[in-house]
Amino acid sequence: MYSWITAYEERDWQTSTDGTVRYALLGLGWWTVDVVLPAIENSDLGEVTVLVSSSTEKAVDVAVENDVDRGISYDEFHDGAAADAYDAVYVGTPNALHLEYVETAANLDKPAICEKPMESTYERAERMVEACEAADVPLMIAYRMHTNPAIRRARELIEDGFLGEPVSVYGHNSQPLLEMIPDPDQWRLNSDLSGYGTSVMDLGIYSINTARFLLRKEPVAVANEMCSLHEAFGDVPDERSSSLLAFEDGVTMVTTASQNAHSDSQLKISGTEGQIEIYPAFHGEATLRLRRDDLTVTVEHETFDAQREMREELDYFADRLLSGASVYPDGRHGLQDMRIVRAIHEAGESGERVTLE
Repeated sequence: MYSWITAYEERDWQTSTDGTVRYALLGLGWWTVDVVLPAIENSDLGEVTVLVSSSTEKAVDVAVENDVDRGISYDEFHDGAAADAYDAVYVGTPNALHLEYVETAANLDKPAICEKPMESTYERAERMVEACEAADVPLMIAYRMHTNPAIRRARELIEDGFLGEPVSVYGHNSQPLLEMIPDPDQWRLNSDLSGYGTSVMDLGIYSINTARFLLRKEPVAVANEMCSLHEAFGDVPDERSSSLLAFEDGVTMVTTASQNAHSDSQLKISGTEGQIEIYPAFHGEATLRLRRDDLTVTVEHETFDAQREMREELDYFADRLLSGASVYPDGRHGLQDMRIVRAIHEAGESGERVTLE
């Protein structure tokens, strides 16, 4: 019965083998330059042809360093410069700047893949979705776990009844942000750029969204405790966050997140008949530990680092554009996460349980 759980099937989503999507990359921080750009250049269905940054000079310099054809400024992008040189855009700027670039992409009839979280607030994320829907251009939110083979195999197991009925979820994601980026003035600690906060928006969203993807269920109410103790977190409320989410069908979830803690990530789903644990869950590798009756199985995979995760995600997006198929997760899917994050922060501020409409 369980002979097929001992390996991952990669790229079960792929429908296209021919064609290339040319990308313009917006926001040339370390993630875009060191992870996304090489991920696309090593991909099967994509290439980078345009880089977009705060100044033409910076964009051109980075383009020359990375053998990319064009470098333009944000202003030039808004004016439609080099629009004939790319087919789709990747938006990797700080959260509060996503909307304006996706809106311009929609106006230029260019599909967009936008980093999570979608924007700084639910309302701005909603405007993004509406702009893309009005222009009839695809919008995908960059949840890289959706194309991770371990997560996809966990989804298959749950769908096929390995857990029985899902009962509870525990998710955790943390990292020592100030050790990784030793700058207290960075954008993730600036509420004007990050949005509602930092730990839930940037880290907790992984647990929440992956649980939604795996279970195909939605939260109906949330409660939360959050605090910020370190002086660098004075502008954001959630250096540490712990949330309780009530999902449909009686499933409960506890999720914790911190931008100022030891690096760790895990996700565990327990059901009436079995349990699936993913550890580490969101920082690469993604090993499955499966338990049911007298069966215990560990399903390992070669290291699936961030660059490889982005390669899979962006090839999935390109596959959908080349085939004309619909994308998932789309803008409406991402908008639901923004609704959940907003409710978590409302619950943290009020100390009251918040119902999701």
